[in-house]
Amino acid sequence: MRVLVAEDHERLARAVASGLRRHGMTVDVALDGDDALDRLATGRYEVVVLDRDLPGTHGDEICRSLTAERSESRVLMLTAARTVKDRVDGLGLGADDYLPKPFDFAELLARVQALGRRPGIPQRADLAYRDLSMNPERRVATRAGQRLVLSPKEFAVLECLLAADGKPISAEELLERVWDRETNPFTTTVKATVNRLRVKLGDPPLIETVREAGYRIGDP
Repeated sequence: MRVLVAEDHERLARAVASGLRRHGMTVDVALDGDDALDRLATGRYEVVVLDRDLPGTHGDEICRSLTAERSESRVLMLTAARTVKDRVDGLGLGADDYLPKPFDFAELLARVQALGRRPGIPQRADLAYRDLSMNPERRVATRAGQRLVLSPKEFAVLECLLAADGKPISAEELLERVWDRETNPFTTTVKATVNRLRVKLGDPPLIETVREAGYRIGDP
């Protein structure tokens, strides 16, 4: 699941993002409303954790914009205001859920996960090639009936390669789809992750390196 955390308190934003990443999510952070709008215009997010009182473009305007565009992104609105009227107003703007500050991270995580399962967000189908199979929703991958122990990034890379149905995926595309925007574009982390994944998948090898095109699983 890809999540945008739009929150102007940088320490809180980074802490929330770090916690969500530990649960297998790909997370981008925007520290003001203008940056949040730019990211929403150029990327697809299943869930937006949106602080209502953002500097720049106000959180209310971002929520209205997503509603007007009939965006598939689900909005979890955060605010320091705790009254019933504030919650009703936030939901009236088009937010899907509302969480007052301060909050417990476990509750935020549960709400983000619940929004990601809401009808309207396309559910990812099971993927398979030969004796390798995975269920993206349950986050389970097996080969020859044996469950694979994969890190969140390894799982996400494997999902991208299987979903491509034999077409090569470049390292640049994998970096964009699996890692956050803050990741150094010249990093070797994609190559290192693919190498670890190859080891965990075992023999016979399934991941093929396609010269000047990237990596693939399956027949071209």
